[in-house]
Amino acid sequence: MNIKAVGIAASILLASTSAFAQSSTVTGAVGGAATGAIVGGPVGAAVGGIVGGVAGSVIDPPPQKVITYVQQAPAPTERVVVKEKVVVGQPLPETVVVTPVPDDPKYAYAIINDQRVIVEPSSRKVIQVIQ
Repeated sequence: MNIKAVGIAASILLASTSAFAQSSTVTGAVGGAATGAIVGGPVGAAVGGIVGGVAGSVIDPPPQKVITYVQQAPAPTERVVVKEKVVVGQPLPETVVVTPVPDDPKYAYAIINDQRVIVEPSSRKVIQVIQ
């Protein structure tokens, strides 16, 4: 198959998907599959689709007002320490209490090991570690 034809087909697929996709997971999976197909053929498409879907499933970065709120929120009187490393994309341990951000229910936060982290409340996944 001609590489130019694959590139054109991938471009059309990406354009139509971005216009109609309702979630970033779909866009990420399709974009990854199209890119993988261009680089590695059918196997590249399969791997690219999986990688793109995982990358697309990450929640959007929080707006600045959420970051500012979490930076200024009072620290709890009791220090929370966990042995696990706090990693973006990974859920917090169940023992950690997360506090919802009052004006934006898509986000919550916790202060762990003296680090402020923004999380997605439903999955408890870390979205951002505030430095």
